[in-house]
Amino acid sequence: MLAAIVMFSCKGRNKLINSWKITTVEAKVPLSDSAKNVILKQGKLTFTEDGHVNGYLQSEITNGTYALTKGGKSLVIKDETGTPYPCESTITSDELILDSKEMKLTLKKI
Repeated sequence: MLAAIVMFSCKGRNKLINSWKITTVEAKVPLSDSAKNVILKQGKLTFTEDGHVNGYLQSEITNGTYALTKGGKSLVIKDETGTPYPCESTITSDELILDSKEMKLTLKKI
């Protein structure tokens, strides 16, 4: 039973390891159009096999880390200062949806 869980979580992680471009921003809290446009224009994340993430979410992430748990349904991204950005995640072969309390982001594999 445990082996199946481990294999499943690895599979979700393997799907995540790539570069992703933010294509949709659905704000759940007030967000100015200019802030939304910056996220859409600069928003990109690259996840590596060794647990690191770089790119631009709500701000620049130059040496962040990530943890994918709950069989790929929970993703916590931490920036270089250790600030966590927890979200529910849905990962398919070409789409990543990150749903946090502030916003829901849709990313496409690039």
